[in-house]
Amino acid sequence: MKLLIYSHFFAPSVGGVETIVLSLARGLAALRDSNGSPQFEITLVTQTPVGNSQDGALPFRVIRKPSFMRLWRLVQKSEIVHIAGPALAPMILSLAACKPFVIEHHGLQTICPNGQLLIEPASKPCPGHFMSKRHTECLRCNSGSGWLGSYRLWLLTFARRFLCAHAAANVAPTRWLGRLLDLPRVVVIHHGLEVRENAPRPKPRPGNPTIVFIGRLVTTKGVSLLIEAAHMLSHERYGHKVHVAVVGDGPERASLEELTRDLRLEEQVRFLGHLDAAHLDATLAQASAVVVPSLGGEVFGLVVAESMSRGLPVVVSDLGALTEVLGDSGLTFRTGDAEDLSAMIRRLLDHPQFAAALGYDARERAQLAYALDSMIVSHLLLYSQFCPLQNR
Repeated sequence: MKLLIYSHFFAPSVGGVETIVLSLARGLAALRDSNGSPQFEITLVTQTPVGNSQDGALPFRVIRKPSFMRLWRLVQKSEIVHIAGPALAPMILSLAACKPFVIEHHGLQTICPNGQLLIEPASKPCPGHFMSKRHTECLRCNSGSGWLGSYRLWLLTFARRFLCAHAAANVAPTRWLGRLLDLPRVVVIHHGLEVRENAPRPKPRPGNPTIVFIGRLVTTKGVSLLIEAAHMLSHERYGHKVHVAVVGDGPERASLEELTRDLRLEEQVRFLGHLDAAHLDATLAQASAVVVPSLGGEVFGLVVAESMSRGLPVVVSDLGALTEVLGDSGLTFRTGDAEDLSAMIRRLLDHPQFAAALGYDARERAQLAYALDSMIVSHLLLYSQFCPLQNR
């Protein structure tokens, strides 16, 4: 089967979309038929520059920043097109070429003009104004950079919904997102994890609890809530102070560092930037818990599932996607409520046996629900509905 995968972002860019697309492409490329021949001939198209990426080492072809005409020819030569996110150009070209295309929804661009389900500039969760046809609220929400830009985002949301309605399938990583999309032919396929059995198990240092955040430092990730919660905990009757390790980088780093200084938490909050696998393992091996305090924009929560697979206790905001992924194997707090977050962290620190039990349950759930092989096979079965596989 000739499969074209389109992902606007790809390695060496770092993020959840890039991780899942790479795992999917590698997994499909490894599949063999009964004669030992590859079941897929994969071409991955991206707009991300090559940077330091070693494309030649990958088991599939990578084409970066193609012209519109070259993308058209690639679509024509494919038998099925997988699009990571509702990108307009590949959807239009697939429709024009009468090629079955599958949209994997990694964001909220088809139900919210800013793609975050977040009301700006207040950074409060949106109740779903676009889908409820409260379009004046949408236009007002995104008018911060100008009304022309706000109208553009609003119109693009209609265009994406129209094109996605013509997709062979709309893949959602959570049932929560599948319900919100309100599109035809929705299929739920959970993201799969490449579980590394040799990853160090968490062994928190006694008397020196460390809470870890992993992700881009942008407003929607809610890192300021974690810093505020650490400040609250530092003023309680603890015989030790809570330390926070912030892994990742982004445009909000400077303001978060300023908040840390204002709260006099410089000795407790460390900004580690991007970490390679070995240093991330070392950081998480000393963690008491991982906190995901997102305000919006989450459709799965890869950091949640990855932390669960390591046997770490996890605390997440009560957004629908995060609570679905976590299930009963962790703790949730009210989105945007730093005081409630501090209470959940305190509960873990005050009851280490309870925290350890949560970590065990989380690991079991991750291995059962978010297996990489399951994600690969589910996509294989989905594609075969529109383009039957043949032994070669």
